[in-house]
Order: sequence, then C-alpha cells, then structure tokens
Amino acid sequence: MAKDSELFQALVIQLTQASWVALGKIANPMTGKVDRDLDVARLTIDTLEALETRTKGNLDETERILLDRSLRDLRLNYVDERKKPDPVEKIEESEKTGAEVSSEPPPEEPSKDEAEPEATDKPTS
Repeated sequence: MAKDSELFQALVIQLTQASWVALGKIANPMTGKVDRDLDVARLTIDTLEALETRTKGNLDETERILLDRSLRDLRLNYVDERKKPDPVEKIEESEKTGAEVSSEPPPEEPSKDEAEPEATDKPTS
C-alpha cells in the first residue's frame, strides 16, 4: 500500500472517530466522557463529504469503500441523534418541572393480565 493511501485512510478514520465522539456514541479519548455536539458532528461529516467530492474517481477500491461506509454509518447515526432531545434541553425542562432527569425510558404499565387480581368479599379456604 502506498504511503499516500495509508495517510488518506488514516485521515478518514480520524475524522470518522471525531464524528462518533461528537455524536455521543463513544467517549472522548481526552476526557473519558461521552458528550454530544451535533454541530461538530455535522462539520466532520461535511468534511468527509468534501473529501468524497474532491477525490471522486481518484480513490482505489479500499479507500472508496472506507469513505463510503464511514459516511453511510455517520449519516444514519446523525439522523438518529437529531431525533433525540438535546441533553441540555432535558435538564432545563426537569429544572422547570422539578422532575428528575433519567436516561432510562419510563416504566411500562402492567398489562391487564399482569395486574393483581381485584380483591373480593369472598373468603378463600
């Protein structure tokens, strides 16, 4: 593999990793914390898209596949993250209402079949 190809692939991997961190999908290696910054994620995805546009027709198959897959996965995850509420908004809303913030979904109500049977006046023997 040529040095240019290795460097190109390393660049794509670095930008992809930065996007995963910004999407909040993996911990930031510098802080060990998982934070989400969709503006930064969008910028790194846009950068990869610019690389794709500028290198079209000049990549070998391995480089093209790496770039295509990285962009596909990042775009899908970006759209998924855009649908989720912003963690800051979630905290601000809980402060207004006094409710606790939880990343867990609310517990489901038991189905009618699972609910406790109603008490009857008849004694059981």
